[in-house]
Amino acid sequence: PTTGTSSTPTPSRSPPMLSVLVADSYCETLPIDGPPSFRGQSVKYVYKLTIGCQRVNSPIKLLRVPFRVLVLHGLKDYQCPQDEAVAPSNPFLEEEEGLKKDSRLADLATELLMAATSRRSLHLYNISNTRGKVGTFCIFKTVYKIGEDVIGTFNFSEGDIPCLQFSVSLQTEESIQEEFQRRRGQPVSFSTHARHQEACLHTAQSSFNLPIPLSSTPGFTTNIVSLKWRLHFEFVTSGETARTCMVRGSQSEAITWTGVEQIEVDTFSWDLPIKVLPTNPILASYVSQFSSANSITI
Repeated sequence: PTTGTSSTPTPSRSPPMLSVLVADSYCETLPIDGPPSFRGQSVKYVYKLTIGCQRVNSPIKLLRVPFRVLVLHGLKDYQCPQDEAVAPSNPFLEEEEGLKKDSRLADLATELLMAATSRRSLHLYNISNTRGKVGTFCIFKTVYKIGEDVIGTFNFSEGDIPCLQFSVSLQTEESIQEEFQRRRGQPVSFSTHARHQEACLHTAQSSFNLPIPLSSTPGFTTNIVSLKWRLHFEFVTSGETARTCMVRGSQSEAITWTGVEQIEVDTFSWDLPIKVLPTNPILASYVSQFSSANSITI
């Protein structure tokens, strides 16, 4: 008999897969006086970053990342303080210097916003129609930033004409420049962002509080469109002296007052322009509908 040795075959192994992660950076400077992100009824300004990737012998894949832009007009002409302009810098830390510059620009924008929206002064307006004075309206400032509340008060105690009802609407006014209008004489478009309505017969004083949505766009003007903010008031006043029906009982009984069934009324409106500035991007990102993470498969 023949004697031999047997060996167990070694299983073949596939070569290990090498995964390489390549990191790269991209930098682009947005125009400091460009339009902000805006979706109007006639005009739309949308910002997005398009990223294209391709593998060998594979089609090109595109990833579009939308982002929101807030523009603070006047920052371009702002002069830096002299102590910051002559501050010593390290020429060997270019990246750090760039970060400091961006941080300083953000601090300047925040400073300008706080300075513009923190000024308070009493503004009193007389509310009247052709028949006489209805009351007075008081507001402490007319410059706000996105996310703030617009607060105002009414005083009807000094009016000669009774006010039955009032409403206040926070609106934006979108007007297209004449050369870009679809048709000649295109009307201005209005959008209401908040509204307060109240019946105020026999009311001496009243107030309202209208929040400016964080998702809204601050006022701006381009060569195509102009966006402005305003408070739109509507008043319903009595067309005659406010009469009430009085039912008297005996001397021992209380007096009961009931409202009239019909009354003649007059209506009129009034618009108060206000200025709305952008807010801190961190606050605006809380209500952003854009995804914080994006991916592409190639």
